Amino acid sequence: MADLGLEGWPPALIRTERLVLRESEARDRAAFLEIYASAEVGTYLGGPQPRDELDRMPEVPGRRPGVFVVDLGGEMIGLVLLERRNLGPADRLRPASGEVDLGYLFRPAAWGQGYATEACAAALDWFAGAHPGESVVLCTQSANDRSMRLAAKLGFTEAQRFVKFGAEQWFGVWSPA
Repeated sequence: MADLGLEGWPPALIRTERLVLRESEARDRAAFLEIYASAEVGTYLGGPQPRDELDRMPEVPGRRPGVFVVDLGGEMIGLVLLERRNLGPADRLRPASGEVDLGYLFRPAAWGQGYATEACAAALDWFAGAHPGESVVLCTQSANDRSMRLAAKLGFTEAQRFVKFGAEQWFGVWSPA
């Protein structure tokens, strides 16, 4: 997977009404482990990551362009990722390689409070300024009601549905205003 790009990275802290988006730090490792080991978080992502993989996580995980730690009151509650990758089937509506994909993972205790919407909107605003005119894609299982609602709130529009990993996937596109 190619990096988002070094231009404008890392950005200054991004502050929202309640949150700070920042680079990862060593103090975030325990939260990364908790998120990736969570069966709840992994429900639509193939399950929790195996412990032996998690034990190999670097001291400062997620330290690369496009990975934002979502901080609430000095504590990591989640991640927002903007990463270049290829998603979906070869015949999808947008076959271009290197599209930027929005991803997000939050601790279950932070679910249902609007933090993901607030953090993802802030990351997309930053992206629109750093990469003018470039679209962002999002892929989620259509059965993931929370992700589907978040995609709609953020302004993603459906481009295609397809079956992968034994489940229907939803592929959406966001374009800066």
